[in-house]
Amino acid sequence: MCGRFALTATPEEVKELLALLEIEDFPARYNIAPTQPILAIIAGDATEPGSNLPTRKALLIRWGLTPSWVKDPREFPLLINARSETAIGKASFKVAMRHRRILIPASGFYEWHRPPKESGEKSQAYWVRPKGGGLVAFAGLMETWSSADGSEVDTGAILTAQSNEKFMSIHDRMPVVIAPEDYERWLDCRTQEPRHVTDLLTPPDEDLFEAIPVSDLVNRVANVGPELQVRIDAMPVPAPKAKKKTGGNDDGQMNLF
Repeated sequence: MCGRFALTATPEEVKELLALLEIEDFPARYNIAPTQPILAIIAGDATEPGSNLPTRKALLIRWGLTPSWVKDPREFPLLINARSETAIGKASFKVAMRHRRILIPASGFYEWHRPPKESGEKSQAYWVRPKGGGLVAFAGLMETWSSADGSEVDTGAILTAQSNEKFMSIHDRMPVVIAPEDYERWLDCRTQEPRHVTDLLTPPDEDLFEAIPVSDLVNRVANVGPELQVRIDAMPVPAPKAKKKTGGNDDGQMNLF
């Protein structure tokens, strides 16, 4: 799951990573929450001068996907995440998977380790960022919802996958990250059908991120400063649980859900 993330890079850094021709200025954001505007990157119609590659455009969309067929968003659940394993077949996501795949630049995301209530332990928030800093691009989906009066709202969701083994001890889901060399294929909805890009919908490499324990300030949307990402003294990241040995044949296959 991804319920909060941050984009603290400069517009120039985002422009360089995503190979954008232009981008409007924006402030650093340390606590991006559902229903707020988020930056999305889409494939453009034109091609770059001297290249056959289509241009990429940056736009703001609302975090929380609303399918075009929804009549009243107030009566529809807020879809901030989409499970990558089932998005191709889900009514809410399958059209976007075919026609409106996007990239969502991020400096990292927040996640909470919530132990069982009977353990008596408190929940611990983590700031999960690329080791050494930098930017990543989450795989995302976009839909444009139109109201009865003709007004339109661009909305989106972040695709998630089962966590890699290192992160599993914090949470069982994490955002799908698209590598720079795969940006073009992911965004190309003209020639690349969903079945052609499912190989990209995998957990991030275990060496990509580091999890930093932080305070519970991130729980409040009103808190938007860099203090949200300051490391605190806390219990170390729980070690992944060892698999229990069982008798008979064990094919090592894990349950995705």
